Amino acid sequence: MLIVGVELALAAAAISVPLWTSAPPRAGYVEISAVPPAPADPATRAYTWSCGRNEEGHRNTANLVVVPGVPGPPHHVHEYVGNLSTDVDSTDASLAAATTSCPNGDLSTYYWPVLRTGARAGESRHGEIVGPVAVTLTAYGNPVSPVVAMPPLLRGTVGDANTATTPIGQATRSWTCSGTPERRTDRYPLCPPGDRVVRVFDFPSCWDGRRADSLNHRAHLTFPAANGSCPAATFAVPRLRLTVEYPRPDGDRFAIDAFPPQRNAPQTDHAFFVNLMPEQLMARVVGCLNTGAECA
Repeated sequence: MLIVGVELALAAAAISVPLWTSAPPRAGYVEISAVPPAPADPATRAYTWSCGRNEEGHRNTANLVVVPGVPGPPHHVHEYVGNLSTDVDSTDASLAAATTSCPNGDLSTYYWPVLRTGARAGESRHGEIVGPVAVTLTAYGNPVSPVVAMPPLLRGTVGDANTATTPIGQATRSWTCSGTPERRTDRYPLCPPGDRVVRVFDFPSCWDGRRADSLNHRAHLTFPAANGSCPAATFAVPRLRLTVEYPRPDGDRFAIDAFPPQRNAPQTDHAFFVNLMPEQLMARVVGCLNTGAECA
């Protein structure tokens, strides 16, 4: 039923009028100097780790969270760090038995659409995949309450691959440049020479305390209020931020992979994770965020 529902949603998107049909490609880009600074994050402790930058070239069209067992279209490729086995045929058991690119032993899988040079927002052409030069994972505490451990196999979703035709308001992914990280935009940033293009994914962090997933892959793990407080009957878990950096492209000829109706719109950026941190490592993260212990 889930697969059928997703297929119907994609079919509906295909007959909608994309935002980018008549917009010039340049509308998908913005000079970073024209973007106002965003409000600072509430001050909390942070635990940062690396799982490499996909030196292994681990990429495929699978989406383990949304449509497990179903390969995606050839020009909607995801890039991975963490669990090295993640593919269209992955199961909870196969992921738990796999190896990882994370030196700290984190078996979780983290993934997002690839970036291509030669592609442009508003066009359907596809360029060459360019790999990231840095990927950083950071878990933040909650400024209002202590955090609890993420449960095993918790699924997290940020952004929406169909938002150019059917917006749902998941504006928690952003773009910036390495030299001005305080300037965030939902358009592709045109960065000055010497800067890197940066994608930032801030995942939801208020867990319902019961489920590792939900029908829409969002209801079980929701976003806190602006001050960090979680809705009633939910619990704060570590807030994950995934930051991906790329060499500065030449001009505006770069875009992410997207479904055809979305015309490579930057607003369709999205990312997922499946938590498989070992219990001891998760306890260390929680202890760091709540007490400051073992944050190194």
